[in-house]
Amino acid sequence: MAGAAPKLRADDRADRTMSGRHDRALRAGLISVMVPLSLTLVQCGKAPDPAALAANSQANVQVVAKTNSQSSNARVASGDTFEDRFPAPQFKERFPSASESFLQRQMSDFSPKRAVQSQPEQASYKVASLEPQVPYKRPAREDLTTLVSMKSSAFPYFGNNPASDAPFLNISKGDRRGHRSYSGRVYWQDETYSDSRVLVHVPEHFDLRKPGVIVVFFHGNGATLERDVRDRQMVPKQVTDSGANAILLAPQMAVDAADSSAGKFWQPGGFKRFMAESADHLARLTGDPNSARAFANMPIVIVGYSGGFLPTAWSLEVGGISDRVRGVVLLDAVYGEMDKFASWIESHRSGFFVSAYTRHTARRDRELMSMLRQKGISVAEDMDGPLRPGSVVFVETGEGITHRDYVTRAWTRDPLKDVLVKMAATPSLALTRVASTNP
Repeated sequence: MAGAAPKLRADDRADRTMSGRHDRALRAGLISVMVPLSLTLVQCGKAPDPAALAANSQANVQVVAKTNSQSSNARVASGDTFEDRFPAPQFKERFPSASESFLQRQMSDFSPKRAVQSQPEQASYKVASLEPQVPYKRPAREDLTTLVSMKSSAFPYFGNNPASDAPFLNISKGDRRGHRSYSGRVYWQDETYSDSRVLVHVPEHFDLRKPGVIVVFFHGNGATLERDVRDRQMVPKQVTDSGANAILLAPQMAVDAADSSAGKFWQPGGFKRFMAESADHLARLTGDPNSARAFANMPIVIVGYSGGFLPTAWSLEVGGISDRVRGVVLLDAVYGEMDKFASWIESHRSGFFVSAYTRHTARRDRELMSMLRQKGISVAEDMDGPLRPGSVVFVETGEGITHRDYVTRAWTRDPLKDVLVKMAATPSLALTRVASTNP
């Protein structure tokens, strides 16, 4: 036992020796780490060296300058300048060119959109209504009455007077030209024979799709279209009130003058040219330019009042479209030209002829009746019966019926209306369109 103790002490010394070596190595490692760190901390606590700063600054300037130069060269080479990145706005970018346009906006583009509601399905049963259901009807069109200037109307006229074959304008005074009438009175062209207007009247009920007729009204002496034909004699109103599918044309003759000159209606084909031009105007006025042909083929009824007998007679004789004329109405108007009226009646037995007269024209009306009876043509002397194809009627009106008011009061009130009513009510006088004929 005594020999074992020294051995333990030797081992213990060996362990202590090894432990001491280990501690010394650890301390040496820590010192090697801490010494450089302390030197660095000492340097951080000192002020920076000005010389070193200057050197570093100069070096940095050179580096930055070199870098900027290279960068600038690169930008110039690549076109990446301020102007390239932010170019000034051009005029064409602010305003559209001629080939461009602004987008048009409507107020509906800015209004809130409504949701479309689906329509409910129709019930399989009907619900009784306490009130009658009236179907919707388009509002009726109003009457159209207007004045239209036409080149083919009666005046101005620079041709000859067929009665004398002399120039119609047979008087001159300075630059003015005029016409001396049969009474010896002079009427100047610029005052009396220069109005080319035509009174056109289309009733609200007129329907081009149905058979119709064109009424041509030749007014008498001392008249104007507005004051007399439209307002005093109420010719447009009579056409409308008749209910007939008819249109009115009334050319201005000598303006407010005691003269019955026919102007262009004296010329061969003059009435045909007038009706052809009227068809074009009627087509435009009624809103359908393609309807001109229909108007150009419609039958015609000529009404002549007083001095209007002269253009009526010449239109029948040389107008060029006498076959389109389905009826002639003379209102106290047989002052002459009986041969022309008799010729048309004889050669157009499918048409009708009515002449109403006062004592002023009674002698010539009786003469015309005699001429027709000699030709074997039957003549009636009242308007009580219907109008038929070939009807020839002369009506003498009694005392108290004045010539001035004859267009509104003859054998009846509104005689033109009465004729159109009788004409439209007769099946055999159906107002069918007929083809225009050559003269």
